Amino acid sequence: FKYSIELSTRPEKSIGSDEDWNEATSALKLALDEMKLSYVINEGDGAFYGPKIDFHLEDSIGRTWQCGTIQLDFQLPQRFHAEYIGADGEKHQPIMLHRVVFGSIERFIGILIEHYAGKFPLWLAPIQVRVLPISSTFLQYATYVFDKLKVAGIRCELDRRDEKLGYKIREARLDKLPYMLVIGKNEEEDNTVSVREREEGDLGSLLIEEFIRRIAHENDNSSAG
Repeated sequence: FKYSIELSTRPEKSIGSDEDWNEATSALKLALDEMKLSYVINEGDGAFYGPKIDFHLEDSIGRTWQCGTIQLDFQLPQRFHAEYIGADGEKHQPIMLHRVVFGSIERFIGILIEHYAGKFPLWLAPIQVRVLPISSTFLQYATYVFDKLKVAGIRCELDRRDEKLGYKIREARLDKLPYMLVIGKNEEEDNTVSVREREEGDLGSLLIEEFIRRIAHENDNSSAG
């Protein structure tokens, strides 16, 4: 995601003194400046109790969504008479930070689904691999492959239905799964899997261990990026 940052200042309807608001706004501005982050001032869009930093994500079609936020609050600790004992043994009033990483989690998931049009990258996909036996004859070996993938920490499904292979492949493509593994006679005899990738299509046969290494490598590179 591309993102932008806004520093939102005191709204018309607010509580607290000018001194508190100026101090809180200056503290957030200083934090952004010290981190050398680019931001714009959004006048009058702060919370009623304090200024805030908002993070706006841009989706694949250019829309922006406000998600993460950090709000600096001098007012509510005063109203709740919150106190703590400092290193000097005296009572002090804390400053409250309201922090949300994603905003509403339901909205954030909705943004992700729309951004990727359902084609989640491998590291994010709820189901990374679906194992497709050609027929029930090869279900035992398909189950063996499925178990190996599960042990390796790969999120996978086994399609046990007695349906035609073309139907299973079509469903997996409609589900936009990153990988399909087709299991038949040759795969069972050679201890391999026939690999189909969502974008690249048929990748040929790989040993099970080779495929697991491929997934691990792709996962590591994607999540690191």
